Amino acid sequence: MLLNYGSRRRFRDLSEQEILALAISSEEDDARIYRTYAERLRTEYPASAAVFDGMAEEEDRHRQRLIALHRIRFGDVIPLLRREHVAGYYARKPVWLMDTMSLDQIRAEAEAMERQAQRFYEAAAQRTSDAATRKLLGDLAAAEAAHEEAAQVLEGQLLDGETRSGEDDTAHRQFILTWVQPGLAGLMDGSVSTLAPIFATAFATQNTHTTFLVGLAASIGAGISMGFTEAASDDGQLSGRGSPYKRGLAAGVMTTLGGLGHALPYLIPHFWTATVIAMVVVFVELWVIAWIQNRYMETPFVRAALQVVLGGALVFAAGAIIGGG
Repeated sequence: MLLNYGSRRRFRDLSEQEILALAISSEEDDARIYRTYAERLRTEYPASAAVFDGMAEEEDRHRQRLIALHRIRFGDVIPLLRREHVAGYYARKPVWLMDTMSLDQIRAEAEAMERQAQRFYEAAAQRTSDAATRKLLGDLAAAEAAHEEAAQVLEGQLLDGETRSGEDDTAHRQFILTWVQPGLAGLMDGSVSTLAPIFATAFATQNTHTTFLVGLAASIGAGISMGFTEAASDDGQLSGRGSPYKRGLAAGVMTTLGGLGHALPYLIPHFWTATVIAMVVVFVELWVIAWIQNRYMETPFVRAALQVVLGGALVFAAGAIIGGG
């Protein structure tokens, strides 16, 4: 059963034994999170995985020291007290969210974990008037600061400049394969393939409402089709292109946006105003595609611009001629 805010204990109401128990359970949880990070990264980023293994071992050592202190002061029975039992206590993100986190995001999250715990203990120490409790909280803050220093030492030992650069390059390539490549394909498909039906409808009917409905239907339909095609074409296991769901989402969303860009101007009731704005949007879309190709796919900008603009111009002309005829 989930605890609501009102049913939780307040931190200032905890006894010193309960504070120590909370610290022990927090150290256990953080060690598990670091080990989960290590397993998530072990195949592609073994050096970073080794850093998180070391951080988990460091958390274990501090937990053992806390347990030894509890045994001396309060005995062997440690009260069951966890983060979710205390109102206002810092929370950790669910570990399943790491499936969507990049390597840099995982590194940043680990650093934030240590800083967050340290700040919490320091602030808690300032709010208590009991000398023993203040000392205990101060010791815990120092321990968290030592964790971050230990992590930096481990990174220095295991992640030299060349190794880290190699892992960063791998992460960048994975980002390109999983998000940029299918997203770019979707944007190109949505921007270019919907030009003909939208502008053919526009010039054939000169009715902005009808043109908008056709553009909306073409964009959404193309997005759904592109998303399912990308997701079903490759499960990513052998190609290393990443999750098919992520790729399908990127392709589907960008396809839809590519078509909607020049369909939305037809919400304007004046036909020529809407058409001129739609043409400007098309021009911007095509240059954005060329920029993405140059920025992420390392395609020379002039070549990318010629390919995209020429292709878009031909499709636009086909739609205008068919609609005008």
